Amino acid sequence: MKSKLKLHGFNNLTKTLSFNIYDICYAETPEDQQAYVQYINTEYDAERLTQILTDVVDIIGANILNIARQDYDPQGASVTILISEQPVEPTASQIEESPGPLPDTILAHLDKSHITVHTYPEIHPVEGIATFRVDIDVSTCGVISPLKALNYLIHQFDSDIVTVDYRVRGFTRDVQGKKHFIDHEINSIQNYLSDDTQDAYQMTDVNVYQENLFHTKMLLKDFELDNYLFGDATRNLSAEQRKQVEERVRHEMLEIFYARNMPR
Repeated sequence: MKSKLKLHGFNNLTKTLSFNIYDICYAETPEDQQAYVQYINTEYDAERLTQILTDVVDIIGANILNIARQDYDPQGASVTILISEQPVEPTASQIEESPGPLPDTILAHLDKSHITVHTYPEIHPVEGIATFRVDIDVSTCGVISPLKALNYLIHQFDSDIVTVDYRVRGFTRDVQGKKHFIDHEINSIQNYLSDDTQDAYQMTDVNVYQENLFHTKMLLKDFELDNYLFGDATRNLSAEQRKQVEERVRHEMLEIFYARNMPR
């Protein structure tokens, strides 16, 4: 382990993890489509999301200052948690480039930071494709990287596509007055993901190392159509209908993964 950097005052680096999680399914009838939205609103309401974010606060060892949460009509929810530091020394595992824990608690040094989540259930107006999007932001100031929470969060949602952005902003000074624009080594966000996650997803990176910008896109490898069908009506699809639905679902996933409208 490298010797600790002697700082002049507090570590002023801001580290922000932003990612989108997408869950895709197909609902045949308008009734089933509305039932899907209701299911999402119930499964991931503001109370459930608050518990997930509270678990994240425990993982990174912060203190909760304030919680604001809201369920929306007709759909969606938001939660924002303001967090503050705990005066503890980080361990080597907290700052090294490796996956964070699932249930275990990690202590960290944070100050005036926040965690937010917003959900967006939505139905294709014509083709019956239902797309559930979750936006999560974890922003910390100090030693620990919020990437340590990524592994846990991905496991809390059924994720077909995940896009992750990580950026270190600002600078901190050592006792000689030299600026430091990043205080930990990182080659790829992928190194913070557990082995099972890395095995399950096709992943690609777009990194700008000189700007401390890191981006990873993830697409679930295995595709079993029955895992994407919602509602009673989908049980009676013919072989030809199942083929058409599979093409629609796969097309939706690829458009989201590549972030562009694609021809069929």
